[in-house]
Amino acid sequence: MALALSLGARGQGRVWPNPAVGCVIVQSGRVVGRGWTAPGGRPHAEPIALAQAGAAARGATVYVSLEPCSHHGQTPPCAEALIGAGVARVVTAMTDPDPRVAGRGHAMLRAAGIEVVTDVLADQAARSHLGFVLNRTLGRPALTLKLASSFDGRIATATGESRWITGAQARRMVHAMRARHDAVMIGGGTARADDPALTVRGMGDVPQPVRVVCSRRLDLPLEGYLARTATEVPLWLCHGHDADPARVDAWQGVGARLIPVATAPGGRLDPVAILQALGEAGLTRVFCEGGGGLAASLLGAELVDQLIGFTAGVALGAEGWPALGALGLDALDQAPRFRLAEVRAVGGDVVHRWDRA
Repeated sequence: MALALSLGARGQGRVWPNPAVGCVIVQSGRVVGRGWTAPGGRPHAEPIALAQAGAAARGATVYVSLEPCSHHGQTPPCAEALIGAGVARVVTAMTDPDPRVAGRGHAMLRAAGIEVVTDVLADQAARSHLGFVLNRTLGRPALTLKLASSFDGRIATATGESRWITGAQARRMVHAMRARHDAVMIGGGTARADDPALTVRGMGDVPQPVRVVCSRRLDLPLEGYLARTATEVPLWLCHGHDADPARVDAWQGVGARLIPVATAPGGRLDPVAILQALGEAGLTRVFCEGGGGLAASLLGAELVDQLIGFTAGVALGAEGWPALGALGLDALDQAPRFRLAEVRAVGGDVVHRWDRA
């Protein structure tokens, strides 16, 4: 099952709106088939592994990181494929939260006389499939918030200079993280200040994540890099209903996808509405890289599932730009809390990962 989970993780960022599933087929103590969800979400892991196993699948044990699907979609059910292959035993990590499956795959297999074992490495599977689970249960993707800052929590000097606070190895790791997410998201202020690419670079020929920019008024530079490349790498713009129609037309004209969302009482885009809209569009894993205002609104709305911090050994002082905008906290017990999951050195910097408490 650990192998199935590691194989499935290869599809993260490449298979949405489907889950990133891994499958291992074992016959007489030997692995005879392996598979993981193909880019774009099809074919699924099970038929890929069955094709590799061929006749050796008959009487075999199948380890799959998520319950095999039981419904007819663009492809036949994986449960039917396993039954047709004559496997003897199916071991799964967790039940599929999709209402179209939700135990029906397991039931179909048992009805065919196949032994079914469930919840093997269930906690690890729940972490691996978190985005898919949240999309199917709450209608939103899993959200990772990444902040790269100085030792004293600043993301730029007083003049706005920020390239580069962290070193080359840390930046390369960020590109690898982008590649494992469906989308990279920033706020409008960051887009205006940095004119970022938001692409995966230095990783070979890999699928690019969707680029999401949240800007209530769409007051973004139409001559910037994002606009120039909107037809090459997907660009989605979340904006308020009061955005200038001329700017909406202009951004659609350069190839961006426009997503209107509600505003919160303070005037900012409602972070819940943003994630719901992205979930409806099929995203399961979103990697947010700031800025401070967007990051604060996501934290305040309790939408951040994982925090990743890159901390550099440099101090910028109180006049530097803070990593987070105002949270409006009056007491310490109101502050969002996270559980430390990992700390390690990356070049001359430190990366620390925190999960929602």
